[in-house]
Amino acid sequence: MTIYDIAKAAGVSPSTVSRVINNKKGINEETRRRVQQLLEENNYIRNDTARGLSMQSTKIIGILLEDIRSSHHTESVYVIEQEMTRRGYTCIILSTGRTSEQKRNCVQILEQRRVDGAIFIGSVFETEEMAVLLRTHLSNIPIVIANGYLDLPNVYGVVVDEEKGVEDCVEYLASLGYQLPAFVKSEDTPSGQHKEDGFIKGVEKLGISPKEAIIYSSLCEEANPGLILERGSQITEQLVKEHPEVDSIVYLVDLLAIGGLMKLEELGIKVPQQIGVLGIDNTLYGRICKPALTTLNNKLVETSKNASRILLDALEKNETSHKFMLFTDIVERDSTRKKEGIL
Repeated sequence: MTIYDIAKAAGVSPSTVSRVINNKKGINEETRRRVQQLLEENNYIRNDTARGLSMQSTKIIGILLEDIRSSHHTESVYVIEQEMTRRGYTCIILSTGRTSEQKRNCVQILEQRRVDGAIFIGSVFETEEMAVLLRTHLSNIPIVIANGYLDLPNVYGVVVDEEKGVEDCVEYLASLGYQLPAFVKSEDTPSGQHKEDGFIKGVEKLGISPKEAIIYSSLCEEANPGLILERGSQITEQLVKEHPEVDSIVYLVDLLAIGGLMKLEELGIKVPQQIGVLGIDNTLYGRICKPALTTLNNKLVETSKNASRILLDALEKNETSHKFMLFTDIVERDSTRKKEGIL
């Protein structure tokens, strides 16, 4: 039944039924009870989409991420979706893929669905190409980038200081007696570059020039966990063969590090006695592998919660910062250990 059918059966106007549905004041209690009874008997469900269109609000939030198989981004989606649902919003979750065309299509879908706002997860969206898309298609709604930022009037960012975090990782390894670290990366993103820059700053403090820094790249075309593990294994084997002097390795993400741990065990290289291993992301994988993985906690949950809070503030026209920064910390586990003779 429609609102008009309910109104006719109750002997009231459609506007009265609407006021009852929206719990407005100024309605006779007997009338309210009669209308509510009819609504319940006929299983009336309020059409929030139609209501939103009339109010220029759809109560829909878009969530974009590049690949939903990425474990830490999946957790971010869950946190954001839960936060937004609690405030009465419905979320559209889109896995964009890596190509420019795929990203453009997803942005256009959000435009077509008239979302009230959106959260983009990952520094992969921190590009000039994305800035052009947002100016063209989504310039009239608030956008929050989780672990990224674009200088646009309607864009907000929650940024994690991963550069300083990785610099701290190198300093931490040095404090344990590891003096010749290597860095292994698997993606070309702004976040990945910040991590690499932090590694270079860290080794410079050890007296190693940027040109001498040992950095290996094993780019993965997709976020397939099995592929990342395999790449971590392959690049680790190459690294220790070409640089047997390396005594510690910092990996761009935990899964890559776990692939490295598997290869080191296969090669008979003891962790952490011969090589210390450190990952980044503080994922579940790092807690359940053996040895348990020391990792940089780059505050994924906190990033997602703050992205949700900022978007809600923007939607409600509350004053909020356009750029919010979080800081990392190191979670120490069994894959690193103070070397003998180090005080």
